[in-house]
Amino acid sequence: MAKDHGPSIKDDEAYEELRDKGYSKEKAARIANTDRQEAGKKGGKHDKYEEWTKEELYERAQEIGIDGRSDMDKQELIKALRNH
Repeated sequence: MAKDHGPSIKDDEAYEELRDKGYSKEKAARIANTDRQEAGKKGGKHDKYEEWTKEELYERAQEIGIDGRSDMDKQELIKALRNH
């Protein structure tokens, strides 16, 4: 049985499974709290990261607080944004 992580985590079992796979606490919580019925309906509004400029990627990384972004090339920024 999954441990109760309090009211901030909606699906404790999914959260623990994601943490065991190595996901960060933040990302595991975000995924565990996603309504599976609505998740597929949301995305697709932005261009793919490969179509963004390096400057746009850098600005987005800055908005969400990715460390080490100033030393990253375009591909590293894309990877960091996708794994955040």
